[in-house]
Amino acid sequence: MSMVVAAPADWPGGQSEAPAALESMAKHGISPAGLHGGDAAAVAESLGLDPASMLDLSQNLNPFAPDVEQLVREHAVAVRCYPSTDAAHRLLAEALDVDVNRLRLTNGGSEAIALVAREIGGGVAREPEFSLYPRGRDGPVWRSDPHSPGGSLAGAEVHADVWDEAFYPLATGRWSAARPGVTVGSLTKTFACPGLRLGYVIADDAERMTQNQQKWPIGSLALAVLPELLRQADLIGWHVRIAQQRATLAALLEAYGWPVRAADAPWVLVEADDLRTRLAPLGIVVRDCASFGMHGTFRIAVPNDDGLEAVALALERLAHE
Repeated sequence: MSMVVAAPADWPGGQSEAPAALESMAKHGISPAGLHGGDAAAVAESLGLDPASMLDLSQNLNPFAPDVEQLVREHAVAVRCYPSTDAAHRLLAEALDVDVNRLRLTNGGSEAIALVAREIGGGVAREPEFSLYPRGRDGPVWRSDPHSPGGSLAGAEVHADVWDEAFYPLATGRWSAARPGVTVGSLTKTFACPGLRLGYVIADDAERMTQNQQKWPIGSLALAVLPELLRQADLIGWHVRIAQQRATLAALLEAYGWPVRAADAPWVLVEADDLRTRLAPLGIVVRDCASFGMHGTFRIAVPNDDGLEAVALALERLAHE
């Protein structure tokens, strides 16, 4: 099977400098990696596989989250109503233990980042860092915690003006570090529901940070489901289970000779030769970190028990190629 594969428009270097990995993907008929993971549907289509059969470990979501699909079905009638965020703001502020006036819900973590970046600008202290942050040379310093893609939690000596805590609850068992400055977060990681688009901004001047937000930024369905998600939250339990599963995943990969870096986040980094291309035909999609400038490194999300078994079977097959 052969196909022409173009580099994604947002790939560093652009079309003229597409990395060699693209040639390998073209050879195997696998769609190229996107900038943010979540590529299972595209990979399945390019290989002629059933998307439902794919294990997508290119996106980092809580593997032990509540059954969001069931909650959505129970609250489907909410789609007939215009959204109101008042009750959701109060409930989330209580859960995060912040003054409700310091909190604003957003259309996912990406909108939280975009709103704050538009208002105050800034840049990152060093690369690699999450691609959605501004890249100015002056102004507020942005930092993910745990670091994305590295996976390590920030030490007490690390400074930032804007903290992205999208993965902090899963890495620590606590909602927030409650640091000074601005915090952005993503409930969709914690509850494994990126389609519901639930994020937030915490700041002393939260109203100013979100003043350019559009009317009705969050859908009624997401707002209807949020109270039940918060009631079912088990941050400490999830943190402990993810840490245990991360250690098991790392040991499994190392047993097959793959060098692994595992820190505090719900993923591990693996140094390998074209691992995404090799695993995809076996029904597993992992994140190519070339978009971070880390060629030859792949990020694998911590899976649930069934996912871990699927990874073990795939690695066994690769070992006998």
